[in-house]
Amino acid sequence: MECNQLYLEQFGKNIFKRRTELKLSYRQLAQRCDIDFSAISKIEKGQKSLEFQTIIELAKGLEIHPKDLFDFSFPMNEID
Repeated sequence: MECNQLYLEQFGKNIFKRRTELKLSYRQLAQRCDIDFSAISKIEKGQKSLEFQTIIELAKGLEIHPKDLFDFSFPMNEID
């Protein structure tokens, strides 16, 4: 699997985890972030690349620091 895809998937898992901790639906988070709710679904599944501003908006909507969205690791031997 490609390195970028692994990052996107792990990032998406962090979005999903925090969104569910806050008991927010896709639509509720979308309203907080001014991001289309269908895009949030794709982000959580690792199917959408993000711009910096989108990351900032997601962090604000999830009430966390942006760096917390990047708090993940994976085995380096899985990277091509």
